[in-house]
Amino acid sequence: MLRHQVVGISGPGMVLQPMKLEEEIRELERRGLLRGEVVISDRAHVLLPIHEIEDAWQDDLRAGKNPAAQLGTTRRGIGPAYEDRYGRWGIRMGDLSRPAVVRERLELLYAVKAHVPNLPPIDQVAADLIETGARLAPHVRSTETLLWDAIARGESVLLEGAQSTLLDIDFGTYPYVTSSHPTSAGAMVGSGIPPTDLDTVVGVAKAYCTRVGAGPFPTEDSGEKGEFLRRVGGERGATTGRARRTGWLDLVLLRYAARLNGFTSLAITKVDVLGGMESVPVCVQYLLPDGTTVRNGLPLDAGDLAKVQPVYEHLEGWPPFHERLKERLRREGANALPAPVRRFLEFLTQETGVPVEYVGYGPARDETVWLGPPMALGRPRSLTPWSG
Repeated sequence: MLRHQVVGISGPGMVLQPMKLEEEIRELERRGLLRGEVVISDRAHVLLPIHEIEDAWQDDLRAGKNPAAQLGTTRRGIGPAYEDRYGRWGIRMGDLSRPAVVRERLELLYAVKAHVPNLPPIDQVAADLIETGARLAPHVRSTETLLWDAIARGESVLLEGAQSTLLDIDFGTYPYVTSSHPTSAGAMVGSGIPPTDLDTVVGVAKAYCTRVGAGPFPTEDSGEKGEFLRRVGGERGATTGRARRTGWLDLVLLRYAARLNGFTSLAITKVDVLGGMESVPVCVQYLLPDGTTVRNGLPLDAGDLAKVQPVYEHLEGWPPFHERLKERLRREGANALPAPVRRFLEFLTQETGVPVEYVGYGPARDETVWLGPPMALGRPRSLTPWSG
């Protein structure tokens, strides 16, 4: 929606806080950045102020029972909003234009959340929802039909997933996960687009690893190098501003994510952050407490993942991405990539079976290199070996 002639859609699979969403839209308009169109699915669920209160209360409850059980949630209400969605207590964006429905659903919600302390007055919440819903109404419509028509016309549709595969409610590091499915399959369900219409799946991964909040992180570096990654990479949560935990690229998890999502290619970002290092550690397998090793798959229990010992290969480092090198890359494209970076990318392709198609070497829009059609860099993904 920041670009002209682009329709930005918040799909049916999302949970949205209407008051904050309206603030963001108005701020973009004020700054002259709203150049495209904003469309919100009438089936997307409403995240309420009571969900935010419940989220914080739940995480404090976990911590009170067992400090190690605290999830480190953002406290933005996402988990409780999805709970109500699947419990069939929820309010949808399309419901906001029907005051009687809003009031009825709120009364049910307040009844089932009577145990949660300090809930705001129901009359105030209802009034805020109805008033905000009326102002957002021009943006709310059926988005699945909008997408189907766009695909029928041959237009480009990009589904962008937030979070990461390892935060998937089913396939992630449970219970240290989000409350939905940030995978390619989840994107299909969350948009209403059938799987047969999917052309490509680009997996986006940093040249190192990060994580916000609690949970197992086998390749975490808590020392000076981890702090270096955090400082140079600007690693803070986009929503909360919390410092991210940092560590080294984990190919066990990347292989798992590639297989689960069906990546047709990879986009590797932030190779510039590692510039100037003598060598670059990459985890290629785990050593288990019983002495065996594993290259593929994810343990069921997060506690088991926390006990693995990463086994590293140390690849040749590459020079810093000074402005002179960046200018060459803008001018010459992939041909200007330093040889050690090329070998690093080839190593990732060899280890995952997925070709690297894009490389990001800075935060600016023009600091991404396209390496060419993905099949030119690796074997077909249907031939990717996999063994449990």
